Amino acid sequence: MIVAVVSPKGGVGKTTTAVHLAAYLQERGPTLLVDGDENRSSVGWAKRGSPQGLPFRVCAETQTAKFAPEAAHIVIDTAARPPREETLELLETADQLVVCCTPDALSLHSVLPFGEMLRGLAPDRFRILLTMVPTVGHDGDDARALLAGAGLPMFAGVVRRAVAFQKASLAGATVNCVKDDRAAVAWSDYIRVGEELLP
Repeated sequence: MIVAVVSPKGGVGKTTTAVHLAAYLQERGPTLLVDGDENRSSVGWAKRGSPQGLPFRVCAETQTAKFAPEAAHIVIDTAARPPREETLELLETADQLVVCCTPDALSLHSVLPFGEMLRGLAPDRFRILLTMVPTVGHDGDDARALLAGAGLPMFAGVVRRAVAFQKASLAGATVNCVKDDRAAVAWSDYIRVGEELLP
């Protein structure tokens, strides 16, 4: 399976999602995480985990041809705000686009037209994933209602905000490998999303 993790806005947990979906898929077969972001956030995440690193291979986009033949699954961490041409290329390449969106006005304002464009191009090839959802309040429910009202496909699962993700990034590990009271709950959010990707 090839999964592209995209977002029309930066700072919405795109790399965190790519890393953790790759970890989920790695448990089901050799997985390659391709870092297509010029910031090389996924590559940097992996390097901070030396010597043990992440449980899957991470490579820059330019190295894809070398490592892709070994992979049963590929996750692509794209650059934020991909132009239309790049989005079309991703739709031709990936089995599914995971569109990350946080439940705040700026992110929702960006994702609505992006989702409309994707729905016009490939309505069954993308879903919106709500990330960094506060554990208190109704922000997540309100965002879901807005996106559902616009007719955009969504994951049933959400990724709740947790400091454990920051700890994981700093440690160069996945969230299930760090010491934090909410680490197991945070990992369970990505398990649910992964189960929706691979039912």
